Amino acid sequence: MRIEIISGSPRKVSVTRRVAVHLHKLLSATEGIEAGLIDLRDHQLPMIQKVLTSPADAPEAFRDVAERMFQADAYIIVTPEYNGSYSPAMQNLFDHFPKRHHKAFGLVTASPGALGGMRAAMQLQQFVLALFGIPSPYMLITPAVEKKFDAEGHLLDPTFQKNIDHFIIEFLWLARKVAEKELVHSI
Repeated sequence: MRIEIISGSPRKVSVTRRVAVHLHKLLSATEGIEAGLIDLRDHQLPMIQKVLTSPADAPEAFRDVAERMFQADAYIIVTPEYNGSYSPAMQNLFDHFPKRHHKAFGLVTASPGALGGMRAAMQLQQFVLALFGIPSPYMLITPAVEKKFDAEGHLLDPTFQKNIDHFIIEFLWLARKVAEKELVHSI
């Protein structure tokens, strides 16, 4: 199963990226999972001009990202909270592609604040539904992110591990079930 983790902040000193890197390491070590990390600091797409219907439609500079978006079986969105919502750069990425019919989405927010991006998480659910995706109801809300993860994505707060484990277990269950149903429907 191919899972793309979207690190949704284009900021150079993104604290959200810490969580994305940690999840990437965990999933990359999971049997049967091929995990990728699309870091929006490295891929700043222009504002949407047209929906890309295939990787070949993408400008050369974004063809690699387009191929990965089209090949993904599931996604994990990791976003900061910007003014009570999710990252506009992350939305711009998904706006470049057709709807993500029957794709599972894991939703992760991170913030230095006490609420951990809860308002962004609620809006992310609506966003994924608008993409025709299937959001996992088990989100990973990460308050005080700079106290939970260091800059390299290492967990600093071992008490947060159970939250990560629960999120991963439930997301992978959903992603596998959705992928099984897709396989049956494609026959």
